[in-house]
Amino acid sequence: MALFPFICRVKVLILHQHFNTPQKGGAIRSYYLAKALVDQGIETTVITGCNERVYRNENYEGIEVHYLPVAYDNSFGFIARGISFLKYVWTSVRLARKIKSITICYAISTPLTTGIAALWLKRKTKLPYIFEVGDLWPDAPIQMGFVKNYFLISILKKLEKEIYYNAASIVALSQPIKEAIEKKISGKKIHIISNIADCDFYKPEEKSDQLEQKFKTKGKFVVSYIGAAGVANGLDYLIECANASRKANLPIHFILCGDGAILQYLKSSAEKLVLENISFTGFVDRDAVKEVMNITDAVFVSFKNVPILETGSPNKYFDGLAAGKVIVINFGGWIRNEIELTGCGISLDPRHPTDFVKKIDPYLNNKKMLMDAQHASRRIAEEKYSRKQIAASFASIFKEFDHL
Repeated sequence: MALFPFICRVKVLILHQHFNTPQKGGAIRSYYLAKALVDQGIETTVITGCNERVYRNENYEGIEVHYLPVAYDNSFGFIARGISFLKYVWTSVRLARKIKSITICYAISTPLTTGIAALWLKRKTKLPYIFEVGDLWPDAPIQMGFVKNYFLISILKKLEKEIYYNAASIVALSQPIKEAIEKKISGKKIHIISNIADCDFYKPEEKSDQLEQKFKTKGKFVVSYIGAAGVANGLDYLIECANASRKANLPIHFILCGDGAILQYLKSSAEKLVLENISFTGFVDRDAVKEVMNITDAVFVSFKNVPILETGSPNKYFDGLAAGKVIVINFGGWIRNEIELTGCGISLDPRHPTDFVKKIDPYLNNKKMLMDAQHASRRIAEEKYSRKQIAASFASIFKEFDHL
């Protein structure tokens, strides 16, 4: 029986250029949200992009997914990304107009351009939309120096306000994002629907001897980074932490699990420093990530030292909480506040990677301290970010559209 029977007549269209399923791996927040709607009896359609050459569609666990042949890769440069984003806007709108009986559109950024598609549909078909903000665009690329042209910045900021203004409501993934949006536009309903900790898939568990042999980490304290290796992630800091750990002769092994624009640069840096305490797995599926989590003691969450990035809600933080791992971060903001309040991990000085050695060392020698932090992580996941809780909060925001 549906938990929210009053919204079963709603048909939701989700626009997300980077939709992933658990089978594929990668960030799967949009899958969680779509599945939350389906589980409440809400007909749900997703339009996404893919690196295939032809269009295809499938029904995945009750979610109707349309894959448009719009290539994208984290290694793309600024122009290539822009072309990909705009191609998705054009093709997703064309397809969406052919889908019948849609009640509400849910547009997920990043990129900001997904909002253009939702705005276009509203103006052409009067379809209302809710806009999800996971990262503050265009603030992030501007602060990182990717967008410098004054006229382009002006256009992007006007577009951002236009998307916010025309939305039926807005979903922010964190309180700082909500506050930033409120400074740009007043009187708009803004829901906070945080990222999700999958406490059913990731669980605290004893390290497997077989997996320790597979990853060659027997007797080591394992620090894992699981996610994109992009410019925004500032993973040169992780390389420096590995180097500092080697110099201090600490029994730590680092695993970098993921792919992206600077992965080859990171590998080259590790080779030049002759770092034998770091492994690169490349991109792996979700089951392989679970294996890495099994042998992991601490999850590393990294961002470039840019203030706007501190407002985000990175998937790897919530996965680390669910798996019951010590959380290690190198940035400030709301996540640092939560870590310091709950004792689930450590925050490092982003200017000094040697701070890692000083702050991680107590966990190597004090088993109780390690377990207390890991238990704190799992407790936060269960009490604040469990999939069941977030799914219920998300489904409830569609109640007002039942009459449409």
